[in-house]
Amino acid sequence: MFRHARPIFLSIVLACFTFLMLRITVPYLSLNTDIGFLRIKQWVIHKDVWRIAFFIHVLSSCFLLIAGFTQFYNPLRQKLSKLHRYMGMLYLVILVFLSGPAGLIMALYANGGLPSQTAFTMLSMLWIFFTIKAYVAILRRDFIMHGNFMIRSYALTLSALTLRAWKYLLVMFFQPHPMDAYMIVAWLGWVPNLLLAEWLIYRKMTFRILSA
Repeated sequence: MFRHARPIFLSIVLACFTFLMLRITVPYLSLNTDIGFLRIKQWVIHKDVWRIAFFIHVLSSCFLLIAGFTQFYNPLRQKLSKLHRYMGMLYLVILVFLSGPAGLIMALYANGGLPSQTAFTMLSMLWIFFTIKAYVAILRRDFIMHGNFMIRSYALTLSALTLRAWKYLLVMFFQPHPMDAYMIVAWLGWVPNLLLAEWLIYRKMTFRILSA
């Protein structure tokens, strides 16, 4: 019973997170440069490369959340295998050629100086690397390796959500200086995600070995 309920629960969680991301993202459709996060980026908003990277990165984030989930939702994978492949290719193309590079550009101008810039640069590079590795693995018909790298890639995609969750918790419980909080969540937003991904991969491999 739990096995059947889990995909439904995960779908509901993803829907809620995606809705929250849409609420954050929709105001930026106006391309207004004096709203939300952009109010603390006025020192760099005049740079065309950063401004374009920001809008590309933000406006593609919701799609990547949805497309990435289709790669793990078993009922969809089994019944709509073509949709799974098409969404996977869109996820790859948008992440590797748009969102990932845009995130890398933004990382170079991250608030908080070197600690934040290092964190977001590593995040962007690993995000792209894991996704490419997943694609190479599926070309080789290595389904296990493909799945492992997609878990890692999607764990980093979810950093768009976990970063905001950590920031909210830090401010609520510790009320740190805004720039200190930003430097902390720059790492907290994705490192725990990746550690959890590695644990899930390890557990999956252990179960496979014990079941052999």
